[in-house]
Amino acid sequence: MNNIRVLAEGLRSPKGPTFDADGNLWCVEQDRECLFRWSADGSIKRIYTGGRPKSLVCHQGDLWFCDSGHNAIRRLNIRTDVIETIIGQSKSPLLMAPNDLLFDSLNNLVITCSGTTGNDQLGYVAVYSPAGQIDIIAEGLLHPNGLAFYPNQQNLLITEMHQQRIWSGYWDQESLSWETLHVWASITIEASAMATTSGIPSPYGMSVGPDGNLYVAISGAGVVRLFSDEGHFIRDILLPGKNPSDCVFDPSGELGLIVTETERGELLSILV
Repeated sequence: MNNIRVLAEGLRSPKGPTFDADGNLWCVEQDRECLFRWSADGSIKRIYTGGRPKSLVCHQGDLWFCDSGHNAIRRLNIRTDVIETIIGQSKSPLLMAPNDLLFDSLNNLVITCSGTTGNDQLGYVAVYSPAGQIDIIAEGLLHPNGLAFYPNQQNLLITEMHQQRIWSGYWDQESLSWETLHVWASITIEASAMATTSGIPSPYGMSVGPDGNLYVAISGAGVVRLFSDEGHFIRDILLPGKNPSDCVFDPSGELGLIVTETERGELLSILV
């Protein structure tokens, strides 16, 4: 059993953990419509967004986040606490309920969008270039969500929640295209375990570990699942709650793997 520490509790639908340049840990509280900060001294801070934040990433000193309520990508200036809309409905009708976001090494921003509502919702993946161009690079996916470059910047992985699988393809940073797509891994949970889960187990967010493995939060199963760089199952990390949403590693190594868990509303630190 891994050593699990609860950093914060009572959170309302926490998702998208990330660290800023000063080592502070952030996540969103989707149902509280705010960004949440936890510091090593135990202090906390909330910044209300007036929207429905879904995920976070720290880029060039600022926090970028998806706002599915406004169909927008927004940015928080950590120094001033000012939030500005970078991509919004007035600028582009292409973002419909954005879920997750990830920058490549050329500062292109990849964005997953769940699209229309409903269990059969068809989503898509968009990319926003530094020049301000927005293009759709993949569509027809059933609730695409988590993003990772794995094992390098040339391979882009995306979770497709409602099909319980992870897609992989070559990511061309110059032409902004996602090519040679194939199913990299499928999520299967034993029937005995499913009897205790909340909903159908689905891959949510994911993160590359310092050990070179991929860590995937499996919502509905109460585990973070480890895969090798070839998509082979390694093991599961059992969690106290059933609905982990996202995970990220502490760059300093002190807190290990950070997991947001929505059933219990917790921010977890796991030494793996």
